[in-house]
Amino acid sequence: MVLRGGNLSAMHRRNEVKNVMKFLKNKSGATAIEYGLIAALIAVAVIGGVTALGTNANTTFTTVASKMATP
Repeated sequence: MVLRGGNLSAMHRRNEVKNVMKFLKNKSGATAIEYGLIAALIAVAVIGGVTALGTNANTTFTTVASKMATP
C-alpha cells in the first residue's frame, strides 16, 4: 500500500520482511532442483547403457550374419 509521498506503512514493511524471510527459508525449490539433477543423471546412465548394449548387439548380429553367409 502506497501512502503519502510514496512511503510504505510500517505494517506493510513488516509484511514484506516476513514474506522475504519466508521465501529465503523455503527449501522446496532446492529439493525440486535436486530431484531434477538426479533424474538427469539416471537418464545419462540409461542412455550410456543402452548405447553400449546396442553396440554389442550389433557386433554379435554382424558376426552371426557373416558366419551364416560363408559355407
